Amino acid sequence: MRILVYPHSMEVGGSQLNAVELAAAVRNRGHEVIVISEAGPLVGVVDRLGLERVPVDPRAARRPSPTIVRQLRGLARERRLDVLHGYEWPPGVEAFLAARGEVAPVCTVMSMAVAPFLPRAMPLLVGTEEIRGAAVVARYRSVTLLEPPVDVVANAPSFPAGDFRAAHGLDPDLPLVVVVCRLVAELKLEGLLAACDAVGALAAVGTPVQLAIVGDGSARDQVAEAAGKANAQAGRRAVVLTGQLSDPRPAYAAADVMLGMGGSALRALAFAKPLIVQGERGFWSLLTPATQPVFLRQGWYGVGSDGRAAGAVRLAEILRPLLADPCTRTELGHLGRNLVVDRFSLQAAAALQEEVYAAAIADAARYGRSTVDTTRTLAGVARHKLGRKWQRWRGSAAADDFNAVAGRVATGGRN
Repeated sequence: MRILVYPHSMEVGGSQLNAVELAAAVRNRGHEVIVISEAGPLVGVVDRLGLERVPVDPRAARRPSPTIVRQLRGLARERRLDVLHGYEWPPGVEAFLAARGEVAPVCTVMSMAVAPFLPRAMPLLVGTEEIRGAAVVARYRSVTLLEPPVDVVANAPSFPAGDFRAAHGLDPDLPLVVVVCRLVAELKLEGLLAACDAVGALAAVGTPVQLAIVGDGSARDQVAEAAGKANAQAGRRAVVLTGQLSDPRPAYAAADVMLGMGGSALRALAFAKPLIVQGERGFWSLLTPATQPVFLRQGWYGVGSDGRAAGAVRLAEILRPLLADPCTRTELGHLGRNLVVDRFSLQAAAALQEEVYAAAIADAARYGRSTVDTTRTLAGVARHKLGRKWQRWRGSAAADDFNAVAGRVATGGRN
């Protein structure tokens, strides 16, 4: 098979990292795989994995873009592609419009909801059973559960932490809590601020703990302010912002406890670290044998009923006994490692994705005949764009529209 993989961005993040790593894994199964993308930090990963990359046409100012649709259509004919695989809704829409029955479009959605205007005939891959169920109810014709995969060889307990602690001024003798994520408002910010509050409060009463926040983004200043307040409360450097790391694996390896959601949470499990799952509205939950079924159903995320202050208290209550008990940390680390190896390996995900591609190719002609889907999609995108323009005018637009809690409620997504 000849496959074009199209991540929605090349910032460091779960969906786009999955796109690149799965592209290489499918390539390793004997297929020709090309990545088309904008510039960004993950281009280095594409190069390291030895994947061919085509730059997105720089004239495409907005997404979805007729310019990119034409570029995809031209590449499909020039390279005799079998599959156009877009990650998240804008690349998915562009892949569908470029296909014209001559090539099979496929879309992966790792956001917290499926955009309601995505073509119902186009094969979808989604990251949780709850989202798959909602998409089936919404009458999407082919929906496959593909949980976020992890390269359990590259991410493993044997990976060396190196000088991570020394390089970032962290105390070598204090237990280290780590979170690796983008510093952005949607999904992440509330939890990051609560984590700073929790660690600051624990350190202020003498609990041996320090927190490293690994990543960067538009909310960095707000996180830095919360870290400064936590350090002032603790009377020492209890919270450290490392900035973005091109390879964050030393941070995972150095951690005693990980905080995270989505792909970052699963990567933490691959390193055999105890995991506290982060969500929104005060949600924090430790992965244990009792909570594991919940996360396997709803994904590595959750929505509580409180806010930042209550969430900080809840996180501190989870951390306090965990930091004091190395044996429990080891047991929970083994639980997570076994789970991720058995269920979330990159190799198993690549085999499943290969099956989805084969089925899509066999049905490719259907996509060119789906005028109802095309009309519905174009109208839905237009309405969505107008709604976003109105939200921006009001100052209420979310950067990640289908990751915002309100967006999930509106489209039927739940986590």
